[in-house]
This record gives sequence, C-alpha cells and structure tokens, in this order.
Amino acid sequence: MQRWIMGIACALVLATGTPAVAARQSAGMTLEQVAQTRTANQAAISPDGSEVAYVLSVPRALGKDPDGPARSELHVVDRAGHDRGFVTGQVDVSAPRWLPDGQSIAYLSKREGDATRRLYTIPLRGGESTAVAHLAGDISSFDLSPDGRRAVLLAAQPEDAARKQLREQGFSQKVYEEDWRPVEVWIAELGGSASPRKLAIDGSVRTVRWSPAGDRLAVVVAPRQLTDDMMVDARVRIYSVEGRELGRVDNPGKLGEIAWSPDGEHLAIISAADANDPSEGRLTVVGKSGGAQRDLLPGLEGHVWHVGWRDASTLVFLSQEGVQSRLAEIGVDGTGQRTLLRATGPVHMGLSVARNGDVALVGSTPAHPSEIFHLAAGSAEPRRLTDSNPWLADVRLARQEIVRYTARDGLELEGLLVHPLERRGQARVPLVVVVHGGPESHNVNGWLNSYAQPAQTLAAQGFASFFPNYRASTGRGVAFSKLDHGRPGMEEFDDLVDGVDHLIDIGLVDRDKVGITGGSYGGYASAWGATYYSERFAASVMFVGISDQASLVTTGDIPREQYQVHMQTWPWESPEMYRQASPITHAQKSRTPTLILHGEADPRVPVMQSYMLYRYLKLASQAPVRLVLYPGEGHGNSRGASRYDYSLRLVQWMRHYLTGPGGEPPAYQLDYALPKADATR
Repeated sequence: MQRWIMGIACALVLATGTPAVAARQSAGMTLEQVAQTRTANQAAISPDGSEVAYVLSVPRALGKDPDGPARSELHVVDRAGHDRGFVTGQVDVSAPRWLPDGQSIAYLSKREGDATRRLYTIPLRGGESTAVAHLAGDISSFDLSPDGRRAVLLAAQPEDAARKQLREQGFSQKVYEEDWRPVEVWIAELGGSASPRKLAIDGSVRTVRWSPAGDRLAVVVAPRQLTDDMMVDARVRIYSVEGRELGRVDNPGKLGEIAWSPDGEHLAIISAADANDPSEGRLTVVGKSGGAQRDLLPGLEGHVWHVGWRDASTLVFLSQEGVQSRLAEIGVDGTGQRTLLRATGPVHMGLSVARNGDVALVGSTPAHPSEIFHLAAGSAEPRRLTDSNPWLADVRLARQEIVRYTARDGLELEGLLVHPLERRGQARVPLVVVVHGGPESHNVNGWLNSYAQPAQTLAAQGFASFFPNYRASTGRGVAFSKLDHGRPGMEEFDDLVDGVDHLIDIGLVDRDKVGITGGSYGGYASAWGATYYSERFAASVMFVGISDQASLVTTGDIPREQYQVHMQTWPWESPEMYRQASPITHAQKSRTPTLILHGEADPRVPVMQSYMLYRYLKLASQAPVRLVLYPGEGHGNSRGASRYDYSLRLVQWMRHYLTGPGGEPPAYQLDYALPKADATR
C-alpha cells in the first residue's frame, strides 16, 4: 500500500501547487492531480456580450496551504480568450453580476478585515474593489436594481446581543428546529450613507430578483429556514420595492431558477410539475403579478436546469436530456421552439444571456472539467474561452462512452462507461459501479472525475467505471423520475445489476471483480450492494449513505420531502416496506468487504446511519468492514484533506479486494506523501 501511494505521489510536486505530468504521460491521472483540478463556474456575461465574469474554484495545495475548502477567485475572460484574474489568491468570491453599464462587476466576499460577507464592486478597466453594502450578518445573495444604484440583499436575521452574550458565557445549547433565524430582505443604496431598509416579509427568503421595470421584486419564500421547508414549501411571491405584496404563484413543489423578462412583464419559473415531482424541471411562465403557471414544454422528456431571456418575448433555456444537454429558445406563448445547440461535445450546466443575444455557457467534456464557453448570437458553435487546467493536455485519459441497455422488465436505460486506460487483448477487467445520489440526479457525458469518483485514476490502474442512470434519475422527464415511488431499493437497484450483466455479456467485465460505490442515495445503493445483492459485489464503499429507512425519516432534515417525492407512505403506515428497503435488514447476507465513510456533522443522512450498518455487519462477522468518520464534515466532504483521504481510501479498498490479495483489510493508516514542512517557517 505504501509503495502504491508513494508511486502516485511522485507524479505531482505538491509544493508547487502545479501537477507535474509530462514525465508520466503513460500513467494516466493520479489522485494528486484530481485533488488539484480547477473548475470554472458561476458565469455572468456582460451586457454587450463581449466579456464573461466567472468564479474559478482553486483547491488548496495539500500539505502546503492551511486545510479548507477550495478558494474561489473572480476572473474575467473576453471573446478572444484573454483571461484576467480580478480578485485572486486567498479569497472566496461568489455571485458575480455586471452593473447595467457593463463597466463594473458586483460580487460577494468576506475580505481581510471584514466582520461579515459584504457586497463589493470592482471596475472593469482598472481600480480596486470597493465595499458598497453590508449588513449586520453575512449577505447570502443579492440582485441589482435596473439603474445599478441599489441592491436587494438577503441575510439571516442577526443574533441579538443578549443571546450572543449568553452563548459566549457557555449557554450554547440548540433547540432543534425551533431556534432558526429567518433570512430577511433589505434594500441598500450602493455606496451611500443611508442605512439599508428592511422589507417586512413573513417567512424566510431563499431567492430575490429585481424586475427590469424597477417597480417590483420576485421573492422565493418558505415558512421557516429549515431544509425541508425550503425544498417542499418554497413559493414565489411578488412584492413592490416598498414591501407591499402584489401577487403570488402557488407553485406545487420544488423550485429552481426564476428570471424576469427584459420588460418586466413576465416571470419565468423552473418548477416541479406537481407536489410529488422529485425535481424541478418544468419551464413555466407567469405574468408580472403572478397567477397560474403556464408550462411551455409539456411532456418534455428531460429537465430544464437554467433559463434566461433573449428579448421580451423569447426565452432561452438549457435542458438536460439523457446524458446530454440542449440549448434552445421558445416564445413566451409556448410557440417557436428552436434548438440552438445540442451538445455532442461539451455538456453545458450553466447559462447567462446578454442583451445582444450572446450566451455564456459553463460546460465540460470527458476530457476536461467545467470551463467557460461563448456562443455568439446566430452562431451554431460555441467557443471555449478558458483552460483552467492546461496540464491536462499532457495526461493520458481513458475513453468514455455512452452505454445503453435493457433492464429485466424491458425498460430502456443508459449510463456512461469509462474504459481502462489499457486493456490486454480481450481480457476481462475489474469494474467499479459508481451510483449517483438523489435519486433525482443523473450522470452526463462530461467530466466524471472527482474526489468521490476518481474514474480516470481507476482507469489508469486497469479498472473500468460504470455510471448508470437508473430509473428515478432525472434527465428523462417527470414520469421516469417517479418510477421508484413507494418502491425504494427495488427495481431501481435491479437496474444497477442489469447494467453490470450487460457489461459482462459484451465480454468486458470480470463478474467476480465488481465493486460498487456512491454517496447519499448512491451510498444507499452501495449498502444495498453489500447486503441484499452481496453475491454480485466483491467490494463496497458507502459514503454518507442510508442503512435504515425508518430512522432516516425520523432523524434526517427532510422527512416531508422524502414522503412526498419518494416514499409516499410513513414508517408506521408501511413498516414492512420500510424494513425490507433497509440494508441492515439484509446484513446477515453480506459477504462483501465494506468500507463506510461519513461526515460527523451530516444533517441530511445522520451519521447514525453508518454506525448502524457498521455494527450490523460487524456483528454478522461474515466479511471485513471499516468505518471512517470525518469530523466537521457534512453531507459530503468540503475540505481538501478530507477529500484526499477519501480518494485514497476508496481506491485502496477497490484495489485490495478486486485486484489485490483480499482477506483482511489493508492497514488503516495512510501515507499521504505530503511535502515536508518548511522548518524555517
């Protein structure tokens, strides 16, 4: 194990923060390179379409930088691909927006010396950032008035002085689901001396958008600042800038983006189709005072992720359809739908539309993670503007392809397969099945490499990786996403095994060398593979996963969401269904070595889910099991060290049990091969 870690460590000089790849082109991608991969996101195109502001996510240098989440820098790139860093280094920037004149960019950040996250602006043609608005607490979101002189701000209600003093004296108790503080709405003059003005809005606000007409705000508000309320009960309300309610939209369930038309006469809303729809994805429109939603794309076998406006009568939307994306436009009356770009190359996951009709996109391919693209109005092909990881050009990457297969009940399914980097003749290869979470999510034919699913690193070591879009995934329309309702762990997980059988039948995969992994609902699938389907999986790595459905409903933070869009029954109404759908029920069947990993501060799938599976498997004593906990991490790891540790353990476990000696677990201590600390510092 130590020789393997030291071997891949030689491929990267961590002290420089730059992956050294030229000397090991034949070796494929290493975990250190995965840990240092940068991504571009949060694109905002300038009003004239000439430049794009975006956020560059820059991971910390392992062993050199203080541990923590990736840094977020503000960059601007023009149509020619000239990229400039505007706010870089040890910074955390978010939500870039152009001021209406296109000469400055607004963004959120907590800079050195700031007590809270503030709203800043920075001139495009030279000059320093200036704080133009702040509140007593962190500003979480904002939007600008049409003239650029004011901003509407969102921030959690600050803790009162008396409560803060008590907490500092040690009275730090939490009263579960009662001591929440609402997110409030404020109007501020940018750079002015007047204090921001709070609007009186009942509930807790999630999103706010200022109408281009200047007279009203579209507000997404929920009864309480609880995750379940935000997912299930969030509704769109229309307010005047003075805070008077002008209208409302009784959307039936989950909500995505909202966007005003340029004339302020219409509001586009990405919405669920009904209360039982697992995911937002219907493109709807209402008038400026709310009212009934009109679905512009009824029957769409996909999900709309992003929306903008080309002009007052034409919407531009980005939909996920199967494993690809589609950029299209449609009239506000539902006519004239026209595809602008169907991705056969990049899969696009972000959208921003300029006044002149130019479009900025965030997209990835199997060869690179998310980058910024520009599509000029009238053009048929986007131009890639950024190259955040130029060293990737020197890394050999394995082939990735779309796989289609038929489930045992006749349902047509698809997924993605990353082949081994090298395969000897027709020899069968080990396989790792990577199951996405949700299940209201799906894999796309883009970059499939991250700390929790290092497919290219596995490929470099002779593994294939399979990413199935099983029934209940998004990207195939509402009806497909509901196919698991009231039937968790049944046909949806049969789909995983059917996909494996397809890969065995075509002569690629060794049936006795198949592992399974995933996080959240994918962790549930991994636990299912280790128990119910143990005879099919030789190794399992479960991350923040579900092991007991009944206790999850009663201890997690989204019980009503689970009821409405998944279970549609409560544990006391269908105790046997809940019992049979829980991996712990089938723990005695397990012969699969299982690695369980979990963040100790996970509110979505509480860590007790992993404790329970660990103890059940340990008491069954039929196969090795190990539990690894990450202090302070939640539903997924955010810090660089936690992510790197996870990657190492995942690959170690799969190597040990699929291609290695097996038997007793590998040593739990890891040699991270980090650079030596500077003794002079």
